Amino acid sequence: MAICYDKQREPSRLPSKTDAELDWISNLPGHVIDQILSRLPIRDAVRSSVLSRKWRYKWATIPCIVFDNQCFNVSSQDQTFIKDKLVNIIDHVLLLHNGPIHKFKLSHRDLLGVSDIDRWILCISRSSIKEFVLEIWKGQRYKPPSCLFSCQNLIHLELFNCLLKPPLTFKGFKNLRSLDLQHVTVTQDVFEKLISSCPSLERLTLMNFTGVTHLIIDAPNLQFFDIGGIFDDVSFLNTFHLALVSIGLYVNIDNDENNARDNSSKLLRFFVHLPHIRRLEIQSYFLKYLAMGYVPSRLPNPCVDLNHLSIRIDFDDLEENTAALCLLRSCPNLQELEMLARPEEQTCIERSTNFWEDDHWSSLFAHLRMVKVSGISGVKSEMDFIKFLLSNSPVLEQLTVKPASQEGEWELMKELLRFRRASIYAEVIYLDS
Repeated sequence: MAICYDKQREPSRLPSKTDAELDWISNLPGHVIDQILSRLPIRDAVRSSVLSRKWRYKWATIPCIVFDNQCFNVSSQDQTFIKDKLVNIIDHVLLLHNGPIHKFKLSHRDLLGVSDIDRWILCISRSSIKEFVLEIWKGQRYKPPSCLFSCQNLIHLELFNCLLKPPLTFKGFKNLRSLDLQHVTVTQDVFEKLISSCPSLERLTLMNFTGVTHLIIDAPNLQFFDIGGIFDDVSFLNTFHLALVSIGLYVNIDNDENNARDNSSKLLRFFVHLPHIRRLEIQSYFLKYLAMGYVPSRLPNPCVDLNHLSIRIDFDDLEENTAALCLLRSCPNLQELEMLARPEEQTCIERSTNFWEDDHWSSLFAHLRMVKVSGISGVKSEMDFIKFLLSNSPVLEQLTVKPASQEGEWELMKELLRFRRASIYAEVIYLDS
């Protein structure tokens, strides 16, 4: 006969503090874990596998993968060793990754345009990639493989130091909303096709590009445009939603020579497709470009939505002053104005007449509240402009002046204080250079 023994039930053991902490970490919601891992460098995300058994392969499902200068530390100066180490890390991560990759960023200071990148792009092109950032900081222009141009789910594309040659079958990125191209080489035809075949494009950045001389921007949904480089001409088509524009021409131009070839108005052509522009930054020598050809006293259609204007100007250049005057007259609701002088352009011979005292104005700066004038040296043309602003801005709240150097600053400050102010609330702030 079998004998049964009753074993006294042992009291249940309370979990220790360490167990509770591990259990708390293990049972975090999946989306919370994803958010944590997405904010960590890929090196630390992989190391999180030691936290608990549940976290062991969690990093392998994160949808955002970033390989930058934080992905590994190396003390060696051997470029071959660094390159091999970086390639091995990326290969290892992509091999073990399980799930969709929505964002992929490759930007390491020691990264060259190696052939391994072709393989990585091919790998991620098979996923639902939405954001792709590739920055090659060393070596020659890297030519991305044709498979990159098949990623139709892309909404953000950013390329640095690349050569763009899409395949002939390329039909554009239908979902792309943001395009950032810096230090790229692209032909005129490829550029025009790329922009016009991205119907959803809202943000476009172009910096230090080669191969394109005439920029034709045909983008019906474009809202933000930032460009800086060397080009001959720029035209907007179907850009009626464009609101923020920053444009810089990085080379000086001879207006006399250009006017002899073309007397059409650059100003009129530039603004005809920008009816709702709210913020405009004219950088480097682009004002000189706008001053080419016929400059009207004001634009036929005023920029009623424009409330912020920034202009880099040579105050001793009559043509640039005339173009700036046209812009100022055409912005009836301007609230913020920034004028940046180019002191290296200014000659030692000053004009005897005051351009800003002539009968140019039929209205005042009715809404101008903030003005900043930078890079001045105190020459007559600069001071005449400041004097005019102060005397014709009835609601001005603040004028900030920052000279190019400390030379003659005491005399400059004394002259500023003598200028009449139309606004009783106007405050003049002088910043040391």
